[in-house]
Amino acid sequence: MQAKRFAIINGDDFGFSQGVNQAIIKAHKQGVLTSTSLMVSADAAKEAVTLATAHPTLAVGLHLVLICGRSVLPPEQIPHLVDKQGNFSNSPLSAGLCYQFVKETRQELRQEIRAQLEKYRSTGLPLSHVDGHLHLHMHPVVLRILVDLAPEFNIKVIRLPSEELGLTLRVNRSHLLTKLVWSGVFSRLRRYGEKMLKSQGISFTQRVYGLLQSGGITEEYLLELIPQIQANLVEIYSHPAMPTVGLANAIYGDPLNEAIGAGEAELAALLSSRVREALLSNGFEITNHHLLSQRTT
Repeated sequence: MQAKRFAIINGDDFGFSQGVNQAIIKAHKQGVLTSTSLMVSADAAKEAVTLATAHPTLAVGLHLVLICGRSVLPPEQIPHLVDKQGNFSNSPLSAGLCYQFVKETRQELRQEIRAQLEKYRSTGLPLSHVDGHLHLHMHPVVLRILVDLAPEFNIKVIRLPSEELGLTLRVNRSHLLTKLVWSGVFSRLRRYGEKMLKSQGISFTQRVYGLLQSGGITEEYLLELIPQIQANLVEIYSHPAMPTVGLANAIYGDPLNEAIGAGEAELAALLSSRVREALLSNGFEITNHHLLSQRTT
């Protein structure tokens, strides 16, 4: 018998702005999007929670923000993590080095991560999964804290980015150097993460697509990517946005998110009937982590 295949289609940065919220809800109601990740400290987080409550078939997880965003805790409680306005660093490299080598950040990181989990829990929304803005949740120090807090906050799934470099380059070779670097870095982080999560019974998908093509998850890209996917449990994530926030991706600080209108193009891909048909014709059931967990309980 052919193995069952499952695809989770996630929209990141829920709560970032009204336009992002609208795009995610539209992609869920009219397209293939099944899941989203909430930034609890973002400007439109309250609206996002209201929308999620009104659309219970949309699975929602925590999009942990430890870079390019604001903290939940006041800056005086975590002075080594944020500036006086409560803003994290915009540099993944400097933030990562700080979290690894500045010992004062360790306890502050634990406090802030706990605060974001507590704020998410206060929404009353079931926690589908945890991932992170610019994937900083993959940092070994951060991931260890998440694993330590998993029993208390019922964290069952954590995203571990994993996509084949060769497959991505066959589909699109743009930003080649960045893709080579990111593939090398995140392949190592993935191996570290797999061992840690397996030891604690925390789930993750076989493949996660979106990192190496960040800002370019278009209809054209997906139509070429989907038939070449070999794994049977995958997540595809993107950053959909309505036209009113066409420049939103540039604000995120992601070097691959340069094109004006990237969010609109990614929304169009999620609304595409051709993308839906590609998933179905390649044997994928379009699902989310909540539905998958129901299959095993």
